[in-house]
Amino acid sequence: MCGLNPHAGEGGLLGSEERDFINPTLAIFAQRISRTSSASQRHALRAGVAGEFDVVVAFITTKASAPLKVIDSTRPVNVTLGLPHVRTSPDHGTAFGIAGQGVARVTSFANA
Repeated sequence: MCGLNPHAGEGGLLGSEERDFINPTLAIFAQRISRTSSASQRHALRAGVAGEFDVVVAFITTKASAPLKVIDSTRPVNVTLGLPHVRTSPDHGTAFGIAGQGVARVTSFANA
């Protein structure tokens, strides 16, 4: 779980949402998930790409999407939660600049 605030709030120094809401909620699910506190987005995304987690959750798409594209632009998938239907998409743009050239990678699309 990526923190909402920079550096996951630094224990309340940079915002109290992690301390007051996010981490207590994660603790409720401690029997079902391996993490019981939020992490900085940098740590969570890097660990996810390294295979330490099955999934990395971010509250805001831009909190994960932009840095994740720097770390790994070929495999990530965006999953939108809270909808009445399943919604996944490749975590990259439309790549109009390389359309028709036969050089686009389909990995993120296939994963979605």
